[in-house]
Amino acid sequence: MDLVLIAKALLLAVVEGATEFIPVSSTGHQLLVGHFIGFHSPNNTFEVLIQLGAVLAILYAYFGKLWGIATRLPNDPKARRFVGAVLLAFLPAAIVGGLFSKYIKFYLFNPWIICATLVAGGLVLLVIDDMVGEPKATPEGESHTDTVESPRKTDVFEFSLPMALKIGAFQCLAMIPGVSRSGATIVGAMLMGASKRSATEFSFYLAMPTMAGAFVKDLLDNYKNLSSDDALLIVIGFVAAFVSALIVVRTVLDYVSRHGFWLFAWWRIIVGSLGFAGLIIFG
Repeated sequence: MDLVLIAKALLLAVVEGATEFIPVSSTGHQLLVGHFIGFHSPNNTFEVLIQLGAVLAILYAYFGKLWGIATRLPNDPKARRFVGAVLLAFLPAAIVGGLFSKYIKFYLFNPWIICATLVAGGLVLLVIDDMVGEPKATPEGESHTDTVESPRKTDVFEFSLPMALKIGAFQCLAMIPGVSRSGATIVGAMLMGASKRSATEFSFYLAMPTMAGAFVKDLLDNYKNLSSDDALLIVIGFVAAFVSALIVVRTVLDYVSRHGFWLFAWWRIIVGSLGFAGLIIFG
């Protein structure tokens, strides 16, 4: 196999894993990078299938928590409500993706659209990040927020079912490349009253069924068109995506708790702007 092709696949896979769980749009980054380095897969199959590496990374990182939830399910109403909330939040994207994914890929997977949504999403994230305060402790040990808003939900297990469904509706916006699945769910959760950390953590849990569903659907739609060379590239991409995603998952919650989302917002704006410049200059 062409070593240049392998190098391109590795680069795309690292980009996928590094951006999947932060609000910058992994699909948007992959499509832009693929456009400029000349990497194209039929129906973007490679880009979707290597997401399995990112899915397994978060399953690996969260195995202890997931096991704890599973063992509490028979006797703990709180655990059952949380699982129900995640599944309910997954439902809108499952319906919209199942019905319209082919049309979305055909009409919206366009680098100009991606650049526009990257910039617009960055501006939205800056506004929401500035609006949402995080809980802080007073000298007397009492809790308050640094905004005039009511105290925010800091525990993902306290998210109500209606709140989860609304977050799931926000996730549907991520069908537009460049919006970002994690970005849409994080912004939706914060607008529904979640803290920055809990919004990010809920997006992690919601990613598991959403990304697994996208992987299965794309594999069923395209497995007949995959060659042995495709399989090798996907394996290489899977490993690279797993490693880079695992690093991000283990660090991003603490980062968000301390610094918020301003870095990700400006990253989106800069990447989108550079993408526009590149499209104008190089096409």
